Amino acid sequence: MTDGPLPKSVLARGVLLLSACGGSDTALTLAELALRTGLPKPTAHRLIGELVRLGLVERTPEGTYRIGLGLFVLGQSAPSVRELCDAALPYLGDLHDATQENVHLAVPDGTDTLFLEKVTGRRATPIVSRTGGRLPAHCTATGKVFLALADDRRPPHRTLPRLTPRTLVLPGQLARDLALTRARGFGVNLEEAEVGVSAVAAPVYARGRDSRPIAAISVTGGTRRLDVERLGARVCAAARALTRALSA
Repeated sequence: MTDGPLPKSVLARGVLLLSACGGSDTALTLAELALRTGLPKPTAHRLIGELVRLGLVERTPEGTYRIGLGLFVLGQSAPSVRELCDAALPYLGDLHDATQENVHLAVPDGTDTLFLEKVTGRRATPIVSRTGGRLPAHCTATGKVFLALADDRRPPHRTLPRLTPRTLVLPGQLARDLALTRARGFGVNLEEAEVGVSAVAAPVYARGRDSRPIAAISVTGGTRRLDVERLGARVCAAARALTRALSA
């Protein structure tokens, strides 16, 4: 359920429903939407119906709800997002060709990391991430980059969700990991979001190193297949190249 009082405007309540759909990797039932937003079930039913009619939410044959293509198209049409993705895709492709693993472009979004692009292939380890999907920042390599290099570098003090037995949920543990991320220049997720899957990520800046990262590039694959140090150097090189392209 959302914190604080429910918004009164119809628009704000619709945004709550869109955020709930966008924040889940699986389609949600009406009851789950009402629970996550705090909206009365009749209100949630009426508003989600409007969002379906507008094409912003899709109703599945099973009667559940997920983000619709219309909203994805709107998001992709934002100039800053489209320009970032267009600039990044050649570097993501090169990184995938070199590693044969899943390559992501992600941006910070509140307490989450949001995946804007994903390049994969037949030889890549199957993973649950998807373009437009999100995961909690503290358990992803890209998210750790954003947390480590944020203006406020203290780890979150709220209760952190544990996605796997290896997710770092204690503030002290996470603080040490973020310090290591800053020291070596890249973030590492060791089976903290998905069992058997690990990742390495490096920051992308808009203007050199004079600002917070606007994005991060990651390589994700089976833990046994990833050489963290070797991949760290490779991902950092790709992120620096993209930073130079964005700064030109």
